[in-house]
Amino acid sequence: MSIKSILSSLQTSFKKVFYHSNMLYSIRIVISLAGSTFIPWYLGNIKAVIPLTLGVVAAALTEIDTRLLYRVINLVLTLFCFALAIFSVQLLFPYPILFIIGLVSSTFLFTILGSLGQRYGVIAFGSLLIAAYTMLGHQLFDDFYTQPLLLLLGAIWYNLVSFTESLIQPIRTTQESLSVTFAKLATYLDAKATFFDPDENDGFKIQSRQLTDSNDQLIAALNQTKHSLFNRFKSFRGQAHIRMMLNSYFVAQDIHERISAAHVNYQVLSNQLKHSDILFRFSHIIHLQAQACQKLSVCFKYNQTYHHDASFDKYFKHLEEAISHVENNTRLYNVLTLLMKNLENINLLLANINNEQQLSSQYTERQLIDDQLYGLTDAWQRIRQNFTIKSPLFRHAVRMSLVFLVGYFIIQMTEIQHGYWIILTSLFVCQPNYSTTKYRLTLRILGTIGGIMLGIPLTYLLPNVEAQLVLIVLSGWLFFLFKNSQYAYATAFITLLVFFSFGLVGESSLSVAGARMIATIIGCAIAWLAVTYIWPDWKFRNLSKLIKRACEDDCHYLSLIGMQYLSGKSNDAHYREVRRRVHENNADLSSLVSIMTKEPHVNQHIIELAFRFITINYTLISYISTLAAHRDKPISLTILNLFDEVNLLIIDVLNGNKTLDRQFETMKNAINHLIEDDSEHFSHNDTLVLQQLLLILDIVPQTAQLAEQLINNQE
Repeated sequence: MSIKSILSSLQTSFKKVFYHSNMLYSIRIVISLAGSTFIPWYLGNIKAVIPLTLGVVAAALTEIDTRLLYRVINLVLTLFCFALAIFSVQLLFPYPILFIIGLVSSTFLFTILGSLGQRYGVIAFGSLLIAAYTMLGHQLFDDFYTQPLLLLLGAIWYNLVSFTESLIQPIRTTQESLSVTFAKLATYLDAKATFFDPDENDGFKIQSRQLTDSNDQLIAALNQTKHSLFNRFKSFRGQAHIRMMLNSYFVAQDIHERISAAHVNYQVLSNQLKHSDILFRFSHIIHLQAQACQKLSVCFKYNQTYHHDASFDKYFKHLEEAISHVENNTRLYNVLTLLMKNLENINLLLANINNEQQLSSQYTERQLIDDQLYGLTDAWQRIRQNFTIKSPLFRHAVRMSLVFLVGYFIIQMTEIQHGYWIILTSLFVCQPNYSTTKYRLTLRILGTIGGIMLGIPLTYLLPNVEAQLVLIVLSGWLFFLFKNSQYAYATAFITLLVFFSFGLVGESSLSVAGARMIATIIGCAIAWLAVTYIWPDWKFRNLSKLIKRACEDDCHYLSLIGMQYLSGKSNDAHYREVRRRVHENNADLSSLVSIMTKEPHVNQHIIELAFRFITINYTLISYISTLAAHRDKPISLTILNLFDEVNLLIIDVLNGNKTLDRQFETMKNAINHLIEDDSEHFSHNDTLVLQQLLLILDIVPQTAQLAEQLINNQE
């Protein structure tokens, strides 16, 4: 192997390490924790390790990815809220009555602050967390100011490390988000490829569920990328790499719309082409496009240039030749040709993803939808909207206030050692809904037991201070590494961090273990009782509202597409917002039903109906998306008028304003007549629209019937 190839290999390996998000995150956490532990040890103030480390943990849990200016604003807001929380606890702690009033009111206000958006919600959580840490360490120092200043210093230290990293790689997280989006898009394409199977005879039920699940994940990834891009776009608007990422995001949206399109009933297609290789060729091309998206994902992650596979031309040529053998079946031939054209358009998008000039001309009118907070008036409006018992956030704010109040009373009555772990546990475990809280409290208890079982022997095996400092850094790093993926592991590692931290000030590991376990069980019990009996936010109550919203937005999407067949294709912000809402509704329904399966007293029949609605609604969206994918081609006035009639009929049916009667069948018969007898008078796009309207009319009665059943069962 030559020196050049060795250097190239080393450079590639270094780039993969440098651009790996977990590695960069790990470096940031390790540097922060090492500073909060070894610097006070070196200065001979070992007791300062605890508040400094807790300050780092609180700041890290409060961090939000955004552009540099907003990082500074976030830091100022965070430190202000942290200082307010810390000094309030420190001032009121000796006065129980005043402390209770401050605890309840601040918990409510900080929780309701989440109505202003994610950034403020995270800062509010961090403020409650740092307040709980202040309670936990109130006996460490004799004076009033040492612990508050050290907690704030730990938070400042973490933010300095994080800020330095963001200066080195200001758009790294956006590249990561875009990478995840194309990876999810690849998974979605693979799921869609399974619909081109000549041996399927079960209505593609399993494939439909897999496609819906992968669509939900893709929608979540697209939304995350949108927020990340919006944060960066204002600061780096003129820079080429930001424009390229923005264009790539729009490409991902367009590919999603095109591949989610359904030009035909796949079971019918499977039966018609059972003895042909056409479906295998479609499936192969879609799998190759999935591989191309996966390659793009890697390119975004490691800042590499994407090179499109030239072999696609060959595969499309062979597919076209195969389709030509069914020319005698005009309807099937037209459908297959449109399917192929749709995949060719996806291939064109992938091939030109690096061509900024071409992409920019395509997306000239596109803008990111700004959903950020604007001014004090907007802030007050959002908060005021949540000052009602109907607001889930208001109910959760009241619930959290009562949880903290009960926890404080138990601490005062029992005088449990380190009793403020009860409040800390409740803060982490008590979530707005029952199923998430139940899931968290189970993992919290298991993780605490695991941490205790591992921590006790380690404190005896490694009693010296230096080893325990290393273990604090290691357990803190592992906590952050697992906090979003394995909550039980994360709890075990934060328990270890607590063990070693209190071991530094001479506390017995057994007494710490006992106090931790008791506090965890009490905190989990309070959280469970709260979500079960204090305005329980049962998700099944939201089902009818979500179904109504899904039906309304489906109609809106179809109407908007019909208007663009008349006025011309437009990818403006309004159109993309409506399209996104349609997919988000189905994803929200899927998430809600998944939560409902874990809630008590939910009728299993309702869950089965809801799953069926999700699947059939996604099929309806796919049929509508096909019309959207071809709206750049004009249609005749006759078809436009028919489109309007069908649209009005579907709106009436889906919104429950009209029962299914002869008018529906009459419309279907009229469209069938036009397709079979008058197709020679229409263009290919006219025929496509007629076929899609017929598919939509076929599925709307089932959609409306399921929606009616679910809504009636909820009301």
